[in-house]
Amino acid sequence: MRFVDAETVHRYLDYPYLMDALQAAHRDAPPAAEHMVSNEPGGGGNLFVTLVGWKRAKGIAVKMVGVFPENLSLAPPQASVQGLVALFNPGTGAPQLVADGEAMTFRKTAADSGLGVRFLSREDSETLLVVGAGGLAPHLVQAHLSARPSLRKIRVWNRTERRAEALIERLEVPGVDVGVAQDLDSAVAAADIISCATMAQEPLVKGELLKPGTHLDLVGAYRPDMREADDAAMARGTIFVDCREGMKGNGELSRPVDRGVITWGDVKADFYELAQGNRPGRQTEEEITVFKNVGGGHLDLFAAIALKHRLA
Repeated sequence: MRFVDAETVHRYLDYPYLMDALQAAHRDAPPAAEHMVSNEPGGGGNLFVTLVGWKRAKGIAVKMVGVFPENLSLAPPQASVQGLVALFNPGTGAPQLVADGEAMTFRKTAADSGLGVRFLSREDSETLLVVGAGGLAPHLVQAHLSARPSLRKIRVWNRTERRAEALIERLEVPGVDVGVAQDLDSAVAAADIISCATMAQEPLVKGELLKPGTHLDLVGAYRPDMREADDAAMARGTIFVDCREGMKGNGELSRPVDRGVITWGDVKADFYELAQGNRPGRQTEEEITVFKNVGGGHLDLFAAIALKHRLA
């Protein structure tokens, strides 16, 4: 059994390779997937999440991660998502590798959204707006650039502007105009692709401001009480998800459904349907596409298998 540290995960799971691997995996039938979310005993905002993905003759992956949002305020700061991803032989159950959970989570989540950009955004997209400057943000930038090399301008907005500035200083994107978005509404109105990765409980992106042809990538809002885009965004956009299983557990979709703004039938397609050609993605240049990054143990399995193959 091999332990794969974070540096190795990031080096071997480059985004073009990982997005290709995810797209190929979605051409096959979905694996069995289960998850368990444990709340912090005695109350509190921390979670421990266990995800299992099992594909016969392919692999078994188990991700075990803690989600501790306040870690970023510690001195020194720690990652808010920490843990491990383990891959097991599907024939014998023997462990094959164990990888850094934060690195694997960043990579598979960003590649998932990058694949959404590949499937659904306009090929001539030039301006990317990233909403949120947490640990996932630089990975979303790299994944989106890999999916759309046409991008020429990147703007980052964060509630605390200095964190957006710190992110920009770390980004290595030669030939791209990178800067802080001072006003979120103005930045939303100017963007071709908007990628949100926040802990927001109330909408940040106003749908009325989205220009025709925009692609909206919603990564946060993994709990029912969270939301990154408002009802107008959902009503105006054509909605897609990576996986229909689990999509009802987040506030991004369940809250507008509960209010009658949309129905579950308005989710046009998932990645399996798009990758297999069973349903179309974007239909026109003017269409607004909304992608909800739901995640799940199947993606951890796909990413772990891709890592094993790259290391072989």
